[in-house]
Amino acid sequence: MTYPVVHDVVVVGGGAAGLSGALALGRFRRDVVVVDGGAPRNAPAGHVHNFLTNEGVPPATLYATGRAEVARYGVTLLDATVTAAHPLDGGPATTGADPIDSAPERTRPAGNSGPARFAVTLADGRVLHARRLLVTTGLVDELPDVPGLAGRWGRDVLHCPYCHGWEVRDQAVGVLATGPMAAHQALLFRQLTDDVVVFTHTAGPLPADEAERLAARGVTVVDGEVAEMEVTADRLTGVRLRSGRVVPREALVVAPRFGARAAFLAGLGLTPEDFVVGGHAFGDRITADATGATGVPGVWVAGNVTDPQATVIAAAAAGLKAAAALNADLIAEDTDRAVAARRTTASGRTGTGHEQTGAVDDRAGAGHERTGIVVEQAGTDGGRADAVDEATARHWDELYRGRERYWSGRPNPHLVDVAGTLPPGTALDLGCGEGGDAVWLARQGWRVTAVDVSTAALERSAAAVTAAGVTALVDFQRHDLARTFPTGEYDLVSAQFLQSPLEFPRAGVLRAAARAVAPGGRLLVVEHGAVPPWGNAAHHHTRFPTPQETLADLDLDPDGWDVERLDAPQRQATGPDGQTGTLVDHLVLVRRR
Repeated sequence: MTYPVVHDVVVVGGGAAGLSGALALGRFRRDVVVVDGGAPRNAPAGHVHNFLTNEGVPPATLYATGRAEVARYGVTLLDATVTAAHPLDGGPATTGADPIDSAPERTRPAGNSGPARFAVTLADGRVLHARRLLVTTGLVDELPDVPGLAGRWGRDVLHCPYCHGWEVRDQAVGVLATGPMAAHQALLFRQLTDDVVVFTHTAGPLPADEAERLAARGVTVVDGEVAEMEVTADRLTGVRLRSGRVVPREALVVAPRFGARAAFLAGLGLTPEDFVVGGHAFGDRITADATGATGVPGVWVAGNVTDPQATVIAAAAAGLKAAAALNADLIAEDTDRAVAARRTTASGRTGTGHEQTGAVDDRAGAGHERTGIVVEQAGTDGGRADAVDEATARHWDELYRGRERYWSGRPNPHLVDVAGTLPPGTALDLGCGEGGDAVWLARQGWRVTAVDVSTAALERSAAAVTAAGVTALVDFQRHDLARTFPTGEYDLVSAQFLQSPLEFPRAGVLRAAARAVAPGGRLLVVEHGAVPPWGNAAHHHTRFPTPQETLADLDLDPDGWDVERLDAPQRQATGPDGQTGTLVDHLVLVRRR
């Protein structure tokens, strides 16, 4: 069992935007991985233009130089293809097994690591974990379907006059009309050559005003559909119409459809939207604000994936701008964590190594069947069930006696999901509350040891078990888990929502729970991932341990355990006063070998 490395930023796409962003982030001592599939949009082109100080450099040379520059600042470069990305609900700030075989040494200040928000899956099955994503995958030019055209793309079949116009100056240039921009393109290239022909192709007759403007500049319009390119000695020599007529041309300008390379973002809820200019859709893109921030917090985009019109130098500038905004966001998060830790230390509540899980409203678990007792060390009193802190017991007794029924009577859904797939055996129910889980387990044939510190809770659980007719399968024990712990080993140990407003530690009892698992058995830990909507508003900024942090607290021997689930599922629930809302849970399921 190993814990994944959490990178500050994974940059998807190693073109001008991605490398520019990675350079800025590397210089800010961020742990950055650039994943690039090796298929830049401008690969067919011979040179990059309008890039100050690099005018006319071949694209491959530009990117090789950029890769060398970012590597100087500790950025990891990974030649791979990203197939999927999905959100996480926080992950460990730790080192361990990294799917990157040879990452360079990273030097950065202590205290800058934080929880993972995203998992990025590569085509070979490796998974990277990141706090932020910068997506710079560019676009695919979807070319007109004309025989021979695609093979000339980037050479004498062109699109951008600023990228390639100078190279075809004074040549015979054709413009293939497939949409409303043909006249605009023709007038741009007319600045570079006197010989421009517009082929109406599939666009149909030009509007009268556009035809007049073209005629005024000496641009010829040729009607009829284009059939194929005429090529001699690997050079474009003409355009053949379906009529058989060949119009001599040395270059052909087209208007491709721009398709964002963004299919892998679907798991984040990001899908391309139409890229519209003058009321006409020319393709699609991932929309973002001026800094590149998307509608998904933590995900930025830059370059052609969001701005199809950006040239290489504009894409590089956008990558820098997005990186600066992303870095500021990370700094804000790092500072928020530091402030929370400082406040925790100042109040004397150092917790379990997390940044203050915080006190939660007594009803934080409403809709569940748990009292929720947070503890740190399992008992040192020889397992005596009478070793109870009276203040703790009084708190929970008053909670239960304050209303006729506190929980719903239904079992916790995650327990049902897990235990429902297992053969019945022995189960330990920690913090049994009013007995919903114990009753359900017994009805499935499990022999249950149900534990709580509250006599009021145990009385209600016993009544529920009796009413269900499963008393022979349930043994009730009173334990203050901060002091004592049930003896024996169990096929299933269930710790549902062991969280509390009281000043009790937590990690020790989870480790005790793990020790109580029999070989081949399982430990299921389910905790709150956020304060419920009906919880105390003062605690809505409380940070809860992530599944990965809870796993780390268990301190399991990696040779003796298998991790089956680390998850942050959401569900609909009802609060104690009938409120409804969406809850986020944190789930850890491990199996003892």
